[in-house]
Amino acid sequence: MANLLESYAEVVGQDVIDQLHQLAGTLRDKRVVHVNSTRFGGGVAEILEKHVPLMRELGIETHWEVITGDALFYQCTKNFHNGLQGKMVTMPNDWLRNFEETNAFNAEQLRPILSDADIVFIHDPQPSPLLRYIPERKGKWIWRCHIDIHRPNRMIWRYLRGFVAGYDASVFSLASFAQPLPHPQYLIPPSIDPLSDKNVDLSNDKIDTVCALFGLDRSRPIIVQISRFDQFKDPLGVIEAYRIAKHFLPDIQLVLAGGSAADDPEGDAVLAEARQAAEGDPDVHILLLPPDAHRTINALQRAADLVVQKSLREGFGLTVTEALWKGKPVIGGDTGGIRLQVIDHHTGFLVNTPEGAALRIRYLLHDRRKIEKMGRKAHQFVRENFLITRHLREYLTLMVSLLYTAGERIELAGGIRVRGQ
Repeated sequence: MANLLESYAEVVGQDVIDQLHQLAGTLRDKRVVHVNSTRFGGGVAEILEKHVPLMRELGIETHWEVITGDALFYQCTKNFHNGLQGKMVTMPNDWLRNFEETNAFNAEQLRPILSDADIVFIHDPQPSPLLRYIPERKGKWIWRCHIDIHRPNRMIWRYLRGFVAGYDASVFSLASFAQPLPHPQYLIPPSIDPLSDKNVDLSNDKIDTVCALFGLDRSRPIIVQISRFDQFKDPLGVIEAYRIAKHFLPDIQLVLAGGSAADDPEGDAVLAEARQAAEGDPDVHILLLPPDAHRTINALQRAADLVVQKSLREGFGLTVTEALWKGKPVIGGDTGGIRLQVIDHHTGFLVNTPEGAALRIRYLLHDRRKIEKMGRKAHQFVRENFLITRHLREYLTLMVSLLYTAGERIELAGGIRVRGQ
């Protein structure tokens, strides 16, 4: 990992790397701890897998801890996730009791490192009660919400707000996600790592090998959606859009590929529904991939003529960023963080229905020059806005501001905004 940061200079410029070192200089005697609920699967784990070693390379003592729980705990937190995204859910009292007891147990396990940390990032609802169970603490605690909560189930949010309100700050991906809280709120969109296995350039031979492995014909149009098998990713809506488009473009192929996360108990059911919907069509490929299939995902996105991410709710959508970085126009759901990335007629199209997605698939596949033009814009848009160096800079700036500055309102570099109490 040594000198990894310097390798990013070829992508973003040396001045960006120098700025990171400069910001980190005031944090080199500090201890930072990130806590989430899974080490594999999902965007949060992917982000932390890269951020933690890069922060260490900058000289900041940085740790990543993962809480544990039983099946009931993860069923409860999945309901929190669905409820925060607006779905009506039921939360029996014994589930909530298990949720709190599980966090109390994890707090005891993590107390030595969390109580002595200068900065603690708690990611998403699963570990949000930890603050309550560690009253004697040294540093600043930040709740980092990666979920689209612009219209949460009010009962669910009222319950979780009781844990979140006590934090020193919260971070959201979009302004529309922010909720009334008695502390500063920062806006920091996620990012991708351009040097990771998922995003590095691949040879045509490697792409061909992956396509052959899954029976894909590169001489025919390929449409790809990469995501966990989750109801809010709308895999059934993608299949419907493909079938509508196939009436006019009979040669198209569809790939729905993704993995599962340890903290998502609904993935198997959604996968089964997708397989049932695709049954009997040899041009629909449903792929369940292992957590480390980064090169495979990279190859599938690069083989695609178009990438779809027809989410119904989306905190950000790193698979959208990955596809744009590879010069692929994205047909995305008109929701959440996808709106930050898919600019109509420039980097792709926003859609609300399977019919709308099918219309845009037909439009683009009938105009290859448009695909190429939008792809060039897409790549540049990610370079300027959604790479890991920008994300890291904004986290460093956030930590510096919490530890060393005060005031009702401050405006920070890189588009972070802090709302006063």
